[in-house]
Amino acid sequence: MRPLVKGLAAAAVLSVACGSAHAQQNVTLKMQATWPASLTLYENFIFFAERVSKLSNGTLKIDAMPAGQVVPAFEVLDATHKKVIDGAHSWSGYWVGKNKTAILMTGGPGGTFGMDMIDAFGWMQHGGGIELAQEFFQKELKLNIHWLPILPSGPQAFGWFKRPIKNLADFKGMKCRQTGMAAEVFQRMGMTTVNMPGGEIIPAAQRGVIDCAEWVGGVEDLRLGFHNVWKYHYTPGMHENVTIGEVVFNMDVWKGLSPTQQEIIKSAANETFIVWWAKWQRQNADAIKELQEKHGVHILRTPPDILLEFLKTWDTIAAEESQKNPFFKKVLDSQRAYASLVVPAKRFMFPPYSFAANYYWPEGGTKGGAAKADVKKK
Repeated sequence: MRPLVKGLAAAAVLSVACGSAHAQQNVTLKMQATWPASLTLYENFIFFAERVSKLSNGTLKIDAMPAGQVVPAFEVLDATHKKVIDGAHSWSGYWVGKNKTAILMTGGPGGTFGMDMIDAFGWMQHGGGIELAQEFFQKELKLNIHWLPILPSGPQAFGWFKRPIKNLADFKGMKCRQTGMAAEVFQRMGMTTVNMPGGEIIPAAQRGVIDCAEWVGGVEDLRLGFHNVWKYHYTPGMHENVTIGEVVFNMDVWKGLSPTQQEIIKSAANETFIVWWAKWQRQNADAIKELQEKHGVHILRTPPDILLEFLKTWDTIAAEESQKNPFFKKVLDSQRAYASLVVPAKRFMFPPYSFAANYYWPEGGTKGGAAKADVKKK
């Protein structure tokens, strides 16, 4: 064979080899959510999948499936561990039956020592939270998974009721859909609680199985159709003030990804957290307006004694759990230490949200001029 022909042949072989190697790098991960496809929580999952595909130039794709596509909603964690699916989009509060420390991987109920959503995310990113989550799932629960925060779905509303709630005594004895550790807190406060996936709440309410329910609030509750069953909606709540959802991967699958692919997933998860959250707040505002003006829903302030009692009861339960669960205490102490630095500083540096909000948009509909006058008098 002449040199030129040999050179062309070698180049052809090299081209085929490179093409084969490139093809082998293309990966599609089969992942399932705990949410129905109709919810914005699932849209968070879709946004993440789209960003992963674009950032990887299509070499890494996620087949994002809604709840029930492969396994029931509450079985996605075990299915990921067993590699029935490659990963899941969910919420750690669903796993408190395995270990109550799971609720702290959502940020936790009770306001998390005064932290808001971005503070809780800060604890995860800069206070050791993500590392503690890996330790919890991999060593405490002995699950073969890799964990990342992705879904900021708070602050959430107190819930929907079939009748007005004026104080703490009013909801005692009512049967309400609650989940996670919040259900235990509300039980201690006198409520009868039932846990069920989001897709089962409205049918249960229509059958009269439950008297009230907590889901999320705003656009999520509008999409589920709570307004078709009940007309009394109370907000805010302290049970999921900073609740954060997760994306988990089977550890063998995670290790099989290249370092670049892993970084793409981490970056896409962080971007999803911020961009989706900003969009979601606008969607919630639109939903509140629609619920009131189109569907006649009474959106009311949660009685303060309920919020205060929730904090007190959560602190009691958290202290009890810390005494018998060393890892729970380890995570809770980490959150407290982070909050002890960030919360007082932020309170000093940031004006209360209500200050400027009331100046421009006073509750009760007072016009701007009157509001300005009131501020000047003070």
